[in-house]
Amino acid sequence: MEVFTSYLLQNWGVILILLAFVVVLKITVFLDKTTVRRMYILIALVFLFSIIVFTEFYLAEVNKFTEVRKVFIAIRYSATPFIIAFILYTLVKRVRWYLVFLPAALFAVLNVVSIFTGIVFSINEAGDMVRAPVVGYFPYVAVGLYSFILVFFLIKQSHKLATEIIPIVFLAFAFGSGLVLPFIVGKDYSKIFCLTIAIALFVYYVFLILQLTKLDALTGLLNRQAYYAFIGSHQKDITAVISIDMNGLKRINDNNGHIAGDEALTTLARCFTKAATSKQHVYRIGGDEFVILCRNINEEELKLLIERIKKNVSKTKYSCSIGYCYSSEENKDLEEMVKQSDLMMFEDKAKYYKETGLDRRND
Repeated sequence: MEVFTSYLLQNWGVILILLAFVVVLKITVFLDKTTVRRMYILIALVFLFSIIVFTEFYLAEVNKFTEVRKVFIAIRYSATPFIIAFILYTLVKRVRWYLVFLPAALFAVLNVVSIFTGIVFSINEAGDMVRAPVVGYFPYVAVGLYSFILVFFLIKQSHKLATEIIPIVFLAFAFGSGLVLPFIVGKDYSKIFCLTIAIALFVYYVFLILQLTKLDALTGLLNRQAYYAFIGSHQKDITAVISIDMNGLKRINDNNGHIAGDEALTTLARCFTKAATSKQHVYRIGGDEFVILCRNINEEELKLLIERIKKNVSKTKYSCSIGYCYSSEENKDLEEMVKQSDLMMFEDKAKYYKETGLDRRND
């Protein structure tokens, strides 16, 4: 009972945050079931990890069961990369599971071998854990690599807006502290590692939910609400507007069903995001209507972007009409730029129907 009470006192903060996480997941409607299920597994992993860390330090305090303690050290060293790997697997889209977990598994094998050989760690006669000169730092290298890859892909799949970058930076700071603080405060940092991970995940999750309110549910592009918010705060920075309208969405929906229409929209959305850079933000503002707002780019960059879009779309079985307007003036009329862009897009659409001979009213 005394050991259980000691565990609760040391980990009550972790338990509360994880319980809050479970409650929030229960009432969340924005995320898909797969992501939510993986979040539950992460919560369970962090909880189990807190038990492992507590048990290891308890065995160190009583200075008994040295061989058993070695097992718990190996588990702790192995579990940390696995947890970061699972976070990567949960938060990064379309990532192969074996590419994520295989390196962590190799590090785990190394830690298990160390139980018998001391290649990574050992326990001296005084009962203190001792790292091997070089290989002993491999667990930290593993966590560092996974953390870097996680942050890299989170930034890559984001829309490069401050509201997305800030929580990613927070997550990077939290994981970075896990690499630096052990060498500053010593092994006792392991006692608060679970709390650090739990707080980092929970805060990032809250940011993620807030961010999802700005995204289009179907395509993952920024939505109309985000479009108006960006115009309101960055109007002076916008030097180009691109208007895009899909051709033939009604025909696809009527002939092949709305699932086929959704697939067409998501395919085009991927074409646009693949073509855009960090200064070019893609929005879905209507059914088959898209807008790209470009910050501080020149006319040459604008034309290159349109070329990339056309090239990407040409590789699909779909088509779209494109219009644009460029202005480098500081006091430009953004509303007029949007009108000019729309007008060019409508002209491009009229040209498309004239060349294809399709009836625009049924398309």
